[in-house]
Amino acid sequence: MTNKDRYRSLCRTEPSIPVFSQDWWLDTVCGGEQWDVLLYEERGGIRAAMPLYLPLPGIVSMPPYTQTMGLWFAGETTDTKYTTALGRRQAMAKAFTGELEKYTSFLQNFHYRATDWLPFYWAGYRQTTRYTYLLHDIRQTGRLWENMSPHIRRNITKAMKHQLLVRRGISAEDFLHVHSLTFERQGKKPPHIGTLKRLINVCRERGQGDLWGGYDAGGRLHAAAFVVWQESSAYYLAGGADPALRASGAHALVLWEAIQAVAGYTDLFDFEGSMLPGVERFFREFGAIQTPYFTISKGKISLWSRIVTSYKLRVTSKTAHNSIDS
Repeated sequence: MTNKDRYRSLCRTEPSIPVFSQDWWLDTVCGGEQWDVLLYEERGGIRAAMPLYLPLPGIVSMPPYTQTMGLWFAGETTDTKYTTALGRRQAMAKAFTGELEKYTSFLQNFHYRATDWLPFYWAGYRQTTRYTYLLHDIRQTGRLWENMSPHIRRNITKAMKHQLLVRRGISAEDFLHVHSLTFERQGKKPPHIGTLKRLINVCRERGQGDLWGGYDAGGRLHAAAFVVWQESSAYYLAGGADPALRASGAHALVLWEAIQAVAGYTDLFDFEGSMLPGVERFFREFGAIQTPYFTISKGKISLWSRIVTSYKLRVTSKTAHNSIDS
């Protein structure tokens, strides 16, 4: 049995593994042959795991629509002493850095629960701090409303006065259209559309994701959101708004309705953050808490490898798109 086989079995029984590191997610965003996993096993069980996206030989990177990967540890360990538990985790991480020496380039975003990257620092890796925004206790809707900025509350109220109706389970075609309009306004093409559509379908089939959209009385879609979830958290994966209808406040209303809906599955909402000033402010004004996470890197990827990786991602995404439409 390979590491991937053992890891797949682990994913079926271990709900604490973040959704972005689950085998089914990696199959969807990477392709079944372009990811692998490092395992640390002792006492007959897997104590730690580190899935890897491998777009090219010798290169570890982040797949599209995947916020974090990094290390997973089994529970909080059975040690009651903090120093002993930390030492054990560091020993397991050091074992992984040894296995990673065969790769020429490494880049991963670690989950925000990973607060100790010292074993990677000791092995010559670099760290950049990034931020996500978290809403805690989302079942407390009254408290959420009070913690929002007046600007977000006004937008939600304005959208309701315009009699916008938020629907859950909108078509992928409607969502992808308004999603693409957001990029067109910026003069860009939406990335990895095939992969995004495949994720929508897979998450819906698994009962771990859905689409919300805000429509007016004329049937126009003003804004939409794609949210995925597991027991530990929900994630705002992708969205968009029609530039011609942005003044309606629909984006805020759609997210507000989606947050209330996913409270039936989890008590934590992750906006997935952004380093862009306008997006960061929008998420923060929902009352979300700024939460740091680490980007860990080592080595450099050549220009040619970047070109090939980008091309392979486009081909994989296009293939997935065509297979879904057929």
